[in-house]
Amino acid sequence: MEKVGIAVRTGSGKSSLMVALFRIENFRGSIKIDGIDTKTVPLNILRSKLGIIPQDPVMFAATVRFNLDPLNAHTDEEIWAVLDKVGMKKVIQSLPEMLKDKVSEGGDNFSAGQRQLICIARALLRNPKILVLDEATASIDNETDSMVQAMIRSSFKDSTVLTIAHRLHTIIDADKIIVMDSGKVAEMDTPSNLLKIDDGIFKGLCHKNQTAHGMDDANCVVKC
Repeated sequence: MEKVGIAVRTGSGKSSLMVALFRIENFRGSIKIDGIDTKTVPLNILRSKLGIIPQDPVMFAATVRFNLDPLNAHTDEEIWAVLDKVGMKKVIQSLPEMLKDKVSEGGDNFSAGQRQLICIARALLRNPKILVLDEATASIDNETDSMVQAMIRSSFKDSTVLTIAHRLHTIIDADKIIVMDSGKVAEMDTPSNLLKIDDGIFKGLCHKNQTAHGMDDANCVVKC
């Protein structure tokens, strides 16, 4: 299963890509998964195979359990197992009513990092064939970002992961990187090959990023 990074700039076509993949609106052309055109798959089946972790975690004013398993499709044992995997088991066990404890509106009784880890646990329960990370770590600090990235790499090793990012260091170790520009795929290759393209869009983005963080050229591949 491949880990694919999608490098985006404002207005580059990220929203169109998401709308097409989840078939939120009709679109021209086709998207194939394992050779099957997604337009031929019933919508409920297609979306059951897809998962998403957004930039702003979606939390409901309901129980912790409902936030993890809104369709009540899993046992408590399965829920505790994924909470343990994402490092949230002890946090939830410390709550007065544990899984039955209430989540505040918008999840305000959890930190930004904890809300994101709960979203990852929710995605783990669903075990999607394709997981989309829509700038999932853009609003959290670098330390939590690194922890979340490591968690995703270990927990979703059997899924295809599409990571949409402005922070290039979150996708620099991807198997492939897609660079979107004006709603189209402008570049697609391994990170190292893209960085060899003179005047390439990804190379330009990486150099812009390294300049902002005071890095030299030797560190660009690793840290951009």
